[in-house]
Amino acid sequence: MSTWSRLKRGETEIDFVGLRKRWLIISAVLLTISLASLGLRQLNLGIEFVGGLGMQAPNPAGAEVGEIRDALAGVGVDDATIQLIDDGAAVRVTTPDLDIEVENAAIEALAEVTGADRSEISIESVGPSFGALVLRRALTALGVFLGVVVLFITWRLEFKMAMAGIVALGHDLLITVGVYSLTGFVVTPATVVAVLTILGYSLYDTVVVFDKVEELVEREDEKTYSEIVNLAMNQVLARSLATSLTSLLPVGSILFVGSFVLGAPSLREFALALFVGIAAGTYSSIFVAAPLLASWKEREEFWQERADWVARRAKAARR
Repeated sequence: MSTWSRLKRGETEIDFVGLRKRWLIISAVLLTISLASLGLRQLNLGIEFVGGLGMQAPNPAGAEVGEIRDALAGVGVDDATIQLIDDGAAVRVTTPDLDIEVENAAIEALAEVTGADRSEISIESVGPSFGALVLRRALTALGVFLGVVVLFITWRLEFKMAMAGIVALGHDLLITVGVYSLTGFVVTPATVVAVLTILGYSLYDTVVVFDKVEELVEREDEKTYSEIVNLAMNQVLARSLATSLTSLLPVGSILFVGSFVLGAPSLREFALALFVGIAAGTYSSIFVAAPLLASWKEREEFWQERADWVARRAKAARR
């Protein structure tokens, strides 16, 4: 019988809990890289969050990034972010908030170096106070989401499962944000929407696992909690992998084909969070949340007594 057939039937015997140190080391390495990048490189926040001026212009002159940067520096704009899009056919420039005189000079300089008419340059200006408001609302939305998650899982299952789920969500969030820091992709409101979406996806996957654990706890009265978690994980593993694969394929198409091949970079900020988040969410549901839950539950007196009884029973059977 093939491995996939055994997976579909839930007949595998992978020791997820016994190998938890291996999974946690992998997670620790990924989280360390993410935190180091956030500390050194930080995030490339869009003007929607920090305020500033955004300009997008056609580039018939084929100006390079260095030329555009020099032209802007000549009018006093030294810290602009410049991005060539559509294989250099257009250029997008973002700057911090500028005085009106400097802003007009920057627009004129961009038009001159790119060969574009000023009327062809699209301009987006966001004040710093509005940007701070957007950032606060994004963080508030995240906080409300996490609070509802704790209440829902505690009501539907139990508090320790809620805490393990929150740890898994934090794991996914930090890895996703770390990838944005490493790649330098712009964080926009679409990114926030994508992050909330993948956190919901990760939560769904985790709840499926925990629901199966809860079901088996009611039926299996001769197994330790770790054995029950392993049994549950092996039974839902095929479902989790199949769901993740069918989700990653269309998202991967958006990310790699849509944004890189077809030249639609505006899709990257949304698709990257979805792609990384779904992959991290699947990993954390299987290799972080479930083993962590088993570790916590095995410390309870009831499950310690159950583990001792199972060990004595196994020892007696070997005699």
